Amino acid sequence: MNISYELLQYYQYKKVIKKKDAEDILAESGKLNTSVRDYMHVKEYTTEVSELEALSEYYNMPCVEVDMLEIEKELFNKLSFEYMKKNKVIPVTITKTGTLLVAIGKPLDVNAVSALAMIHPGPVDFILAPQTQIDRYIDSISAVMSTSQALHDLNSEKDKQIFDDNVNVDAYQGSDDDVINNPSVRLVDSVIKEAIPYRASDIHVEPFEKKVRVRYRIDGDLQERASFPIDSYPAICARLKIMSGMDIAEHRIPQDGRINMMIGGKEYDFRVSSLPTIFGEKFVIRILDKTSFHFDRTDLGFTDSENDVIDKMLARPHGIILLTGPTGCGKSTTLYSFLKEISNPTVNIITVEDPVEYTMVGINQTQVNTKANMTFAAALRSILRQDPDVIMIGEIRDEETAEIAVRAAITGHLVFSTLHTNDAPGAILRLEDMGVPSYLVNDALAGVIAQRLVKRLCPACKKRGKTNAQEMQVLGITEPITIARPQGCQFCNNTGYKGRAAVHEIMYMNDSIKNGSGERTLEALRQKASENGMISLWESCRSLVLKGVTSIQELESLSVE
Repeated sequence: MNISYELLQYYQYKKVIKKKDAEDILAESGKLNTSVRDYMHVKEYTTEVSELEALSEYYNMPCVEVDMLEIEKELFNKLSFEYMKKNKVIPVTITKTGTLLVAIGKPLDVNAVSALAMIHPGPVDFILAPQTQIDRYIDSISAVMSTSQALHDLNSEKDKQIFDDNVNVDAYQGSDDDVINNPSVRLVDSVIKEAIPYRASDIHVEPFEKKVRVRYRIDGDLQERASFPIDSYPAICARLKIMSGMDIAEHRIPQDGRINMMIGGKEYDFRVSSLPTIFGEKFVIRILDKTSFHFDRTDLGFTDSENDVIDKMLARPHGIILLTGPTGCGKSTTLYSFLKEISNPTVNIITVEDPVEYTMVGINQTQVNTKANMTFAAALRSILRQDPDVIMIGEIRDEETAEIAVRAAITGHLVFSTLHTNDAPGAILRLEDMGVPSYLVNDALAGVIAQRLVKRLCPACKKRGKTNAQEMQVLGITEPITIARPQGCQFCNNTGYKGRAAVHEIMYMNDSIKNGSGERTLEALRQKASENGMISLWESCRSLVLKGVTSIQELESLSVE
């Protein structure tokens, strides 16, 4: 029997896919000359994690996600990174009985299985793991080792070379072997590439009196990853400036630049910012994945009841839908998911952003350029002459942009934008503070979504236990319940957390809120919104604590905002 057909039959039996989809999957994957599994992943019938248990039973092999494994990195000396990446294998451990345990992503690869049997004199056992997780883990270990080696080489050379402000530019640009093998070049490349498997959102390169510190922002927190001698820093600065297109001779004023790199087959955009400090220029590098945007509302953590409210907002023919929250809370990502959802050939969608973070097929995206006087307001005035149906404004920053956005909404356009406010009702007062009359806010505003990101507890080490008196008081309960707490392990860098989850506060602008009597204060607006079904950020986070997704400490952090 054909393995693809047999696998599809088994997926139907395990209810991974629906019976009506099986024939289409088999036919389309055959036309495209791709495997059934790859086709299902691309078309989002399944994911590697959702199919793992069924695949494990199909191959009669135990399964695990890579984060749950305790991997002995000394075993990496037995295999090259190229071999492990190509064959999707990770040596995990050698048991007390002498058996080599290997995580494998392609169990039918006979060549890979045979080669592993040759490098280990004893028996070899296999455990099934998702291929992308294997790739990510190998990339992270490879990047860490590359950074460590580059640091070692840089430290070895610091006594041989004298670095000053007159850096030889030719030594840090180009593509010949001498440049590639230069320790400063290798260090900068390794620091950037290492950030990807660590899921970092930003890289901080900070000079101090005697050393330079490198930190990554992971799950919202900065974590130190490396340090190197300050003597070497002019060369590092030169490399970063050349890569990002900055003026290498300018040290007195802040600069902005951009780096594009292919890492692991994906294109990444790195936005680079420099700031002069007393010990040298500090660099912050924001990491953006330029590959196609694939998030939807389910991925972003919206509940069924929240989706019902959002459906009503998106069904409005005109009006403003605002996302509020602090920098880095995922506002733009949520807006992009809405645009992706409503995009179709009959709708003209135009955005104005600073900068364009994701490129989306079928959507006209414009970037702010203040040097050319292309501000949000100027771009918005031009956009209104482009016959738009839907407009997305990266951020409403001033009175002029707010006024144009509101007038666009009341003249028949659906407008998406962001604001920096602490909660959803606060957006109403912020627009009024910007000079928009309250009657225009009432007419234009369709709804507001306040969003925060809270840290997810590490699935490998979180520990469940009964609540104490203080925790019961925070949760507002009178009887003890079981909740999960952070512990810390090798998979979460001993933080107790891995990844983040979104919590939301959604205020739908109905007649009750628009025409509510009484004083127009934040407290009054919150009360009216709650009476009309708005669930607060705190309550949304509390539900995640009760489900064991996040910790009570994250809930308390929302309480003090």
